[in-house]
Amino acid sequence: MGQLDGKTAVVTGASDGIGLGAAQRLAAEGAHVFITGRREAELEAAAQAIGSATAVPGDIAEPADLDRLYEAVRARGQGLDVVFANAATAGFARIDEMDMELLDTIYRVNIRGTVLTVQKALPLLNQGASIILNASTRADDGWEGFGAYGASKAALRLFGRTWANELKDRGIRVNTISPGAIATPAVAKMVGQDNAEAVEATFRAKVPLQRHGTIEEVAAAVAFLASPQSSFVLGANLYVDGGENGIRV
Repeated sequence: MGQLDGKTAVVTGASDGIGLGAAQRLAAEGAHVFITGRREAELEAAAQAIGSATAVPGDIAEPADLDRLYEAVRARGQGLDVVFANAATAGFARIDEMDMELLDTIYRVNIRGTVLTVQKALPLLNQGASIILNASTRADDGWEGFGAYGASKAALRLFGRTWANELKDRGIRVNTISPGAIATPAVAKMVGQDNAEAVEATFRAKVPLQRHGTIEEVAAAVAFLASPQSSFVLGANLYVDGGENGIRV
């Protein structure tokens, strides 16, 4: 038996990376997982890989797309027990280089999209449901060029604490995870395959464990926060970063 037998979950940004890994873990724990993302072909492939999953393509910053996602959840008739608001975008620029298009894109997806994801889930959430927001250690450190991205993730942490307070009387728990340097396809997509190793080496050098984390390690944290094992955890931010924000090297 799994920790989430008979439960229903939603994972956004689940075409690959952390989202896909988390959806696979939640399904392995017994949940039926509704996944969403903008790349339809990749999303369908992800659903096949997960097994107990339903793919609903869409953009989390578009209300109509989220309405289609949650209508599919509603049609299943079992409510909703887990929301992993994972989808995000990234872009990097120093303050002297930053343009408003970059700022608007990051805030549109990371903040507006996450708010809409949670807000539109509320009518479906069952007693004891768990909402997990995906933030980042970059909300802590002030790395050059990471201002807009880090600020968006810091906003999610504050939303997490606030929503935990606002929803506790419904028996809904809200928590946040903050991954550090995790081995995903994201870096290569952002900087190109030729530059990826140098960028990843820079990230890795700041981790006390001297390695990247794995998608599976982040998925394990998501599964913990989704399950009854974390029933006394509320409004928390769980670092999954190899000690990056606990031990200074």
